[in-house]
Amino acid sequence: MRRTSPSPSRSKYLMPLALFTGAAMGLACGSTPRDTSPFPTVPEAGPGDNSTQDGGPLFPSGDSGPTTSPDGCSEAAKLVYVVSAENDLYSFKPDTLTFTKIGRLDCRAAALASPNSMAVDRSGNAWVNYSDGTLFKVSTRDATCASTPFAAGQDGFTKFGMAFAANTPGSTAETLYVAGLQDILSGGRAGLGKIDLTSMKLTFVGDYSGDLRGRGAELTGTGDAKLYGFYTTDPATLARVDVASGATSEAKSLTGVRTGDAWAFSFWGGDFWFYTAESLQESKVTRLRSSDGNIQVVVPKVGGFRIVGAGVSTCAPTAPPR
Repeated sequence: MRRTSPSPSRSKYLMPLALFTGAAMGLACGSTPRDTSPFPTVPEAGPGDNSTQDGGPLFPSGDSGPTTSPDGCSEAAKLVYVVSAENDLYSFKPDTLTFTKIGRLDCRAAALASPNSMAVDRSGNAWVNYSDGTLFKVSTRDATCASTPFAAGQDGFTKFGMAFAANTPGSTAETLYVAGLQDILSGGRAGLGKIDLTSMKLTFVGDYSGDLRGRGAELTGTGDAKLYGFYTTDPATLARVDVASGATSEAKSLTGVRTGDAWAFSFWGGDFWFYTAESLQESKVTRLRSSDGNIQVVVPKVGGFRIVGAGVSTCAPTAPPR
């Protein structure tokens, strides 16, 4: 969570995490089984459509379709979730600017590893990347953590930003995209990749374009099949990312916004929400309103914690609440 060099991308380091994990699944006694797993089932995605999403403005239109992805999205899956440097999981309700603490992560990570980034699937499960490259599945009900067979360091990706995006507009099929982060200590590879959650294989997609090539980024995706990056320029840059090639377009300089030492972002309700913190300070929330491009700090202090990862599922609304 501290910047260690003036390199184009910035590292994320947090305090050590306790080395224990809670139980993840169980069955009730009696003749009728009851699913007590904290992890909702993810619908099988299938191959999807990874073609280039050409056309359209940087900001998704508020009247281009339904405000949530169809087919079984829970209310919980429509929230934003954030993970803190203090290893706590919170939900965030952007329309009321309310953070609610869910619990402390109990992921069985290496002694000095700490949360680096987070994504949320459309069933409301969080996926958390740690600084040693491991990937954990975390319940957004109670912060219960489960390990995965994902192998760190695939294709040069150790630490990465991450987000799900629908494969086609309104589809229930989605893909987990990752943005590699480089730093002096761990090396790493910048650019766009994707992870198949069935095989746990990471595949490199491509580099970003122009001045964003080689930059660190966090990602956010939408239910209308768009992917965006929040880049470590100064001031920070928002750009659309081509899911088929990694090429960036429609870059917008975010006046007054710096990624700082703890940074994340999400798309919700037609707007972009940036969570940033300078050295040892708590996070603030800045909103970019898509309707007019207004950039405004909407939460000057989140309440004593530093946000290092944010995730929002493809169930989240793509237009402002009515």
